[in-house]
Amino acid sequence: MKTSAFLYPWDVVGDPDAAARVADLGVQQVTLAAAYHSTRALTPRHPGRRIVTAEHAAVLYPPDAARWAGRELRPYEQSWVASDDPYAEAAQALTDAGLEVHTWVVLAHNSRLGAEHPDTSVVNAYGDRYPWAPCIARPAVGEYLVALAAEAAVRGGARGTELESCGWYGFAHLHAHDKIAGVGLGDAAQYLMSLCFCPDCRSGYAEHGLDADELAATVRRALKPAWSGSGSSEAGWAGIEKLLGADLAAATLQWRGRVARTLQESAVAAVRAAAEPGFQVLLHADPAPYRCGANVGVDPEHILSVADGVVLPCTGGDAAREAVLGPFAGREGVLAANFTVVTGMGGSPTTLERDAADAASRGANQLRLYHAGLASDPDLRTVAGALSRLGR
Repeated sequence: MKTSAFLYPWDVVGDPDAAARVADLGVQQVTLAAAYHSTRALTPRHPGRRIVTAEHAAVLYPPDAARWAGRELRPYEQSWVASDDPYAEAAQALTDAGLEVHTWVVLAHNSRLGAEHPDTSVVNAYGDRYPWAPCIARPAVGEYLVALAAEAAVRGGARGTELESCGWYGFAHLHAHDKIAGVGLGDAAQYLMSLCFCPDCRSGYAEHGLDADELAATVRRALKPAWSGSGSSEAGWAGIEKLLGADLAAATLQWRGRVARTLQESAVAAVRAAAEPGFQVLLHADPAPYRCGANVGVDPEHILSVADGVVLPCTGGDAAREAVLGPFAGREGVLAANFTVVTGMGGSPTTLERDAADAASRGANQLRLYHAGLASDPDLRTVAGALSRLGR
């Protein structure tokens, strides 16, 4: 199977050995960040540094001034990599090493945007804003994300793109120094905490026969036992229906699903309009439509009619892989199984060979490895060995 490793430009810029080291893993492709959220990252093999602090979401190339002229919402430029165009510099080195390069574009995840433009953020049922989560129902946000997708995805030499967070973001987010684990919330409660009540979402709920104030009150009542007890462990769509009621739950998902599908269709269309024929467009996704986050909830049939395929989170046991790959079984398109191969981040490089074979048996036809720049030397050696055996 075609295999790609995720990488940041700062893993390559300033390290003349980085590209060859990645190629030696046995991968054919690199998925290279072109637009990324704030992070603090190790560069364990870089000759000049060990830590990169990306202070805010930014594009890792010079944005086109003409494209963004007159727009209130525009991408932020990076300042932490000593290069005029970190993406292009890294992409050229990787291409010279014989690797195919695709862009990695993070969309609806931007804390600085929410801090500087509070009205762009998701607002929960308690009135709290989530500055890291742009509300994709807001027209200005949608227009910004579509324009960003087209620009960041189609960089010089790129053969395709992977769009992350191309949908709803919400409560579950590793925000700086997160302190949210005091009360355990299952994914059903997290869905309720992710419902947005900004003016556009309020209008959207009304289109589906819901009174936004009554919905917010219902959410607060449903969550009240969680705050006074040990949390809420309800999971899956059945858990959401238990907390909200089946009719209310369905109406919220109808609104949110419509908004997400519109963004996904518009973003993919904008990328294809800007790219040469044959440019591959994948989405990081989850087949449970209510899911929020980096791997956005999608309808499998719909998303494969829009994009060329999906990248699915496959770290974990056989049951976890079946949950994300099963709904896509027998469908045409790229099904890329994404495995964390950094032991310190919960990955298991020692089981990659077995896990990849299991994913293939469930329909996966490509592999993604997260993350070649963050992994330790022993993890990378293990990965190289596994890929060598898989390629025989």
